[in-house]
Amino acid sequence: MAARKTALITGCSDGGIGSALATTFQQRDFHVFATARDLSKMDDLKGLPHVTFLKLDVTNNGDIKAAVKAVTEHTGSDGTLDVLISNAGRNHFMPILDDNLDTVRNLFEINFLGPIALTQAFAPMLIKAKGMIGYIVSTSGHLNIPYMGTYSASKKSLEMVGETLRLEIAPFGVGVLEVVTGAVKSKGQTYFGDFSLPTQSSIEPTIAIRAQGSDGLPRMDTFEYANAVTDDILARTAGRVWYGGFADRVKMSTTATVVPQSAMDAGAVMGTDLDKLGN
Repeated sequence: MAARKTALITGCSDGGIGSALATTFQQRDFHVFATARDLSKMDDLKGLPHVTFLKLDVTNNGDIKAAVKAVTEHTGSDGTLDVLISNAGRNHFMPILDDNLDTVRNLFEINFLGPIALTQAFAPMLIKAKGMIGYIVSTSGHLNIPYMGTYSASKKSLEMVGETLRLEIAPFGVGVLEVVTGAVKSKGQTYFGDFSLPTQSSIEPTIAIRAQGSDGLPRMDTFEYANAVTDDILARTAGRVWYGGFADRVKMSTTATVVPQSAMDAGAVMGTDLDKLGN
């Protein structure tokens, strides 16, 4: 019997996108490494076979090294990882003029630099497996939405890295998918601990409603979203896909172009010698 393929997914806390993705990959006969900063917050996945729980803070190099060791020990001499999905992230709502820059730096550590560090650490295993990398990004990175400027910038930065990595790592047989995510019925917006505006701010109630996901916008079912993403990963879809409430509208209004992506890619790699790699 062939060994199960493996997937490591970050940000698998209960009720979120990561937990749903862990479930759908487990249902597709993967051995899943489900990770979160707090192991006690992955109760939804307990009892599922072929799921390994790992404590992982993507900003902690020690945690990343421990995760690499755990996957290596599981796969033995193969030393491979078939799928790596960076879902862990932090929401943040704040007017730019009121934003604390230390908070913004931490936001970028979690949403941007952490996924890069994780990708670098697992790259040899992904290349050996000719695997897939997935980045969960946001439609907000394509819109200048008030109160979400720094969050949107962190997600757009990761999306751009993903698109560039897609070209750089393609010669080694690894695919990269960015999932541009609109409104989804998850608990991702329940974190609200750092929210604080100047005393008597007239817009605090409005920002609070948006930050807590109570704005009444239609949201895609979390498992419908997760199954769609899983299908794309298994089909080795590369580049951007768009899922979630209003994602299609954002795509149509912000990406209309007469130049096909293949032509854009050809222009981007011209003169880079990427065609000589992987041979």
